[in-house]
This record gives sequence, structure tokens and C-alpha cells, in this order.
Amino acid sequence: MAKVELIMPKLGESIIEATILSWEKEVGESVELDENVLTIATDKVDTEVPSPVEGVLLEILHPDGATVAVGAPIAIIETEAEGVEASPAVAEAPQAKEESSAAPQPETAAVVATDFSQSDRFYSPLVKSIAKEEGIALEELDNISGTGQNGRVTKHDVLAYLENRKKAPQAAAPVKKEAPKAVAPANNGQQMAVQQFNLPPVDTSGNVEIIEMDRMRKLIADHMVMSKHVSPHVTSFVEVDVTNIVQWRKKAKAVYAEKYGEKITFTPIFVEAVTKALQDYPMVNIAVKGNQIVRYKDINIGMAAALPTGNLIVPVIKNADMLNLVGLTKKVNDLANRARGNKLKPEEIKGGTFTLTNVGTFGNVMGTPIINQPQVAILAVGAIRKKPAVIETPTGDTIGIRHMMFLSLSYDHRVVDGMLGGSFLRRVGDYLEAFDLNRDI
Repeated sequence: MAKVELIMPKLGESIIEATILSWEKEVGESVELDENVLTIATDKVDTEVPSPVEGVLLEILHPDGATVAVGAPIAIIETEAEGVEASPAVAEAPQAKEESSAAPQPETAAVVATDFSQSDRFYSPLVKSIAKEEGIALEELDNISGTGQNGRVTKHDVLAYLENRKKAPQAAAPVKKEAPKAVAPANNGQQMAVQQFNLPPVDTSGNVEIIEMDRMRKLIADHMVMSKHVSPHVTSFVEVDVTNIVQWRKKAKAVYAEKYGEKITFTPIFVEAVTKALQDYPMVNIAVKGNQIVRYKDINIGMAAALPTGNLIVPVIKNADMLNLVGLTKKVNDLANRARGNKLKPEEIKGGTFTLTNVGTFGNVMGTPIINQPQVAILAVGAIRKKPAVIETPTGDTIGIRHMMFLSLSYDHRVVDGMLGGSFLRRVGDYLEAFDLNRDI
């Protein structure tokens, strides 16, 4: 019988590791070809890993909760098929394999030297290995600003920190916990003074329930705190008249369902207005890298979606400016449905250049959203409400019942000033108010 390695698959260009959530098969159980063997997680996406062959699960190499490098073996499957080779995923991730072989079993070795369980942050096996080899204390590691997804510390962050420590060793010395901690500059050149405060104790002796944060909630929490530290947030508001949109959608709903098999919501209309405004104000479609401004030529709109678990995920509509309203509708519905069913691919939550969040879904009239790093702006759309409003007509002003809503834009004041942020927000509102009531469906 042949023994085949089940390999940790490559799930995206920038992903070098994944965490094993649960094994669906036990040692000694038979597995069919393409049958799910385990579930893994990378950042916010959970993915099933199928068996490459038919056989018996002979050995599990990593337990639940272990973080394993892409391309590394995670199990052994015994099969009766002759001449079967290891999973082709090994060849798909040669770089990750090289890094893994350069530092054999990094996670195990690092844990022996440092108890990483004492930290609230997540560190990859590669980062742990570098910290062990370079003698970086856990307290130092916790002070490094992460530039990876959700503020995670990457290999480049650690190497940049080491380079800075060589130039100014006194800055790298561990700081006593009682004192504010300064974060070392990350690989993108940004230098922030981030203080970690001694929080007041929480009384848990009374009639309380202790609920552990799940993995996604921890990632969201870390990402939100990091964003507020990185970017000085400013929020601007405008109120817009969307009566034409509401009336047009009433006419379009039945046609869209019959003609395109899709439910038309307000979200694709909002996305369309945002993409037009970003084309008018391209300096909102940017990111900050040290002292450089990265202007994105592509317009990739992230749409924040609430999950049944209460957590949040942001699938991305790539090249939104290339899609018409029907295309945007199909894309919005597809991403939203698969987000709720936990069926998104890792690449579908990456690469966003601007984010839209609909706080009106919960009946909120406005919000002050936190910027989704490394983007520099995020737009919140509030609930649409009927209100009396002044209507300008050629014969004079009159009062009428209109459908009104608030838009709020949070932006990074390091690179987006009030004039740019306010003008962009007003332009989004102008596009929504100018929506053609007689537009073709």
C-alpha cells in the first residue's frame, strides 16, 4: 500500500499558514476521494480540505488548534492505489515549503523557549521561530506593530524591528509593564506611539456569565483597536434625498426577479454611486505606506456583512467600476449569500480599496464606522426614512414627503483632509439624488 501525505493547501497569494479548526475523520477511518477530512481557517475564512485519494486515515500530524505552514504535511493517508504521489499542493507553495524546511518545526521549538500563551496576540510559526532565533522576548514581540491582515505581525515586521534594534538598541529594550509601551516601526515605515494602559479590573464575582471570544471576534477586536491607533479618524455627514431610488426600486423588484433571477436591494445602487465618486476623487482610493501614498488604479469595494454568529466579514467586489447595475446586483447577492453560509474564498475578503457598511439594516440613521486598514475611508449608509422636506420647484418652494437618509464618511486625516473627504461624500450624495427615475431596468 502507498502512503500519501495530505498537504496544507495554498488558499491565497499572501497566505502562508492556516489553523486546523477540527478533524472530521479519526485515525483508522476510511476516506473517499474528495471527501472532507478536516476544516481549516485562515484569517476569517473557514475551508474544508478534501482527501486527494481513497484510503484510510493512517496518522494525524497536527491536532485541532495547531497552526501549520502552507505546503506542510498535516496527515498520512494509506491507499491501495499504486504509484500515487503526494498532494500537488506541495508544488503550489514552494516558498512556504522552503521557509518551513529552513526552520524545522518552528512552532514546537519556539514554544519551548517562550510561553506564547501568555500573549493575547496571534503569532505564526515562522514569526515564533524568528523570535526564538533572534532572542526577541515576548514583551518585545507584543510591542511590534503588525501590518498583516487584522494587525497580525508578519515576518517582515519582525525583520524590520530587528533592523531598527540594531541601529538603536536602546529603543528595543523591554519596557516595564507599568510604563507606556512604544511600538517599534513596522516594515511599511510608519512609526506610531501606541500606549497600552493598565485597564481597571472587571468584577466577575457577582451574577455574571463569562463568554470566551471566538477566533473571529478576537481578530475583529484587534483590527479595530489597531485602526484607531493608526489613523486619526474624522467623520463627516450629509443627508440625501433618495426618493427617486426608492420609487425606481419598487418598479424594478419584480422585473429583476423575473428577468435576472435576482433580488434588487439598495446596496448595488450605493456601490455604483461610490465607484463613480471614487473616479472623480481618486485620492480617496488610496493607502498609506510609511511616507508614501499608494493610489489604487482598481476600485475594489468591500461590503461589510453581518453574520448569523454576530460577527462581521467584509467580502470585496473586485473592479466594481467595470460592472453595470445588474452585474453589481449579482455580485452583491452572491457574496452576501456565501458570506452568511461561510462559503467565501480567502481571496474574496482581500484587496479592498474602499469599504461600504449599511448601518440602516439595523434601523440606525447614521454611524461613525472605523476604517478598514489599510484603506483610508469607509462609508456608512443609514436607514431610509420618510420625512417632510423642502422641495425646490420652478414656481417656488414647497413641502413634501420625501425618502431621506444620512451618509457618514470616516476618513484618515493623515492623508484625507476635510475638503477632500467632504467633497467626496457630497459627490456620493449627488449621484444618489440624481438617480434617474426612468432608468431602464
